Amino acid sequence: MTTQTGPGTGTRAQPTATITEGPRGVPLLGNLPAFGKNPLAFFEQLRARGDMVRWRFGRGPALFIADPDTIGELLTEVERTFDQPDLGIAFRTLLGNGVVVAKGADWRRRRSLVQPSVRPKQVRSYAATMSECAVALADRWTDGQRVDVKKEMAALTQLIAVRTIFGVDTAADAEAIGRAMDIAQKEIGAEFSGIGALLPDWVPTPGRARVKRATAVIDAEVSRVVARHRAGDTDRPDLLSRLLAARDETGAPLSDREIRDETVTLYIGGHETTSSTLVWAWYLLSRNPRVRAALTEELDRVLADHEPGHDDYASLPYTQAVVKETLRLYPTIWLITGIAKEGATLGGTPVPAGTRVWSSQWATHRDPRWYGDAEAFRPERWLTDEDGEPAERIPEYAWFPFGGGPRVCLGTRFALVEAVLVLAVLARRHHLDVAADEIRPVPSLTLQPDREVRATVRTRA
Repeated sequence: MTTQTGPGTGTRAQPTATITEGPRGVPLLGNLPAFGKNPLAFFEQLRARGDMVRWRFGRGPALFIADPDTIGELLTEVERTFDQPDLGIAFRTLLGNGVVVAKGADWRRRRSLVQPSVRPKQVRSYAATMSECAVALADRWTDGQRVDVKKEMAALTQLIAVRTIFGVDTAADAEAIGRAMDIAQKEIGAEFSGIGALLPDWVPTPGRARVKRATAVIDAEVSRVVARHRAGDTDRPDLLSRLLAARDETGAPLSDREIRDETVTLYIGGHETTSSTLVWAWYLLSRNPRVRAALTEELDRVLADHEPGHDDYASLPYTQAVVKETLRLYPTIWLITGIAKEGATLGGTPVPAGTRVWSSQWATHRDPRWYGDAEAFRPERWLTDEDGEPAERIPEYAWFPFGGGPRVCLGTRFALVEAVLVLAVLARRHHLDVAADEIRPVPSLTLQPDREVRATVRTRA
């Protein structure tokens, strides 16, 4: 998959670094009611007002940014002039102090220990598992069968996650962890965009209680698997074994709590991102027969009579483009946020310390200044011609589904390879005709469909 970066087209507006005022909001809560009701629409409304828009998250000052250059500043200046925000007690209950949450020296240590387990060489070793699990699902599907796409993709990516991350291979392991993760992420999303975002940590709520119960299930499962690893052969190819063997510059290993936090973080990145992306890909392909035909033409031509593996990844540019365009229209991670430190600036404009700065992949990815026919599903925009020239010149940080800068998601390569290989395996054998009803995105911890996604399997001749 080739990412086009660099200067935009001649129609690209240069950022003015002028801050405009957002909606007035209400006393005490600010713009939280509008944000909580529909965060995606709220961010699009802010984008229409300008590239830097002042609003209020509760009583606290907030700044929305939409220009790719300014977004790049925010992402690359994290740790120096912007700080990681506290995303709430529900979020911390599930993620602990994993690499996504940790700060400063602790974050640098954790990242150095986790990163080797998801480097391209290691992802290559996981590709066979990704393909094998997808082939097993393709073998079970029959022509005319009705399936719940959301449920099918979740079960598939859960199985891949528990095999590649935890090194276990039973549906029971995947189901127990998966159910608890689903409960936790829904409650986190509900708290983050509702009144719970303003409540002190000590205030009990039903949602927080559900997150605690779900996290207890996850902790028990992780502890059981870790104990199994410690008691058995340590020379195993899964991510957990690599984390258990990792040592920092002083020779110290990760503690059991750190192992727990990082495996949960990797699970969410490896399962949730890919599952959601695949559901939206099937939804979009079903509504765009031209794209579906172009995809299957590439799969037939490149793969012929063999199932795809890691070596085929680079030879499937259109399949990669389908995944990338899906992530543009339906980004799994739909917002980023940071807290300004003393001396922070964006676009040359000072940002007062304590200001919470927000940007939304949903809003920027659909900005017509950066994308021609921005609402259309058009994978061709990510392709290059014979001379390597991009079909569209898309600015860097106009596409950032995995964040960017020093805190870019460590599982980016894992998620992209998994999505491409799974889609290639399944779409080579079957089409999914998704029911005609419109599916709406719900922004929880990740961007999820608002209901079951029912489809009819059409086996290709």
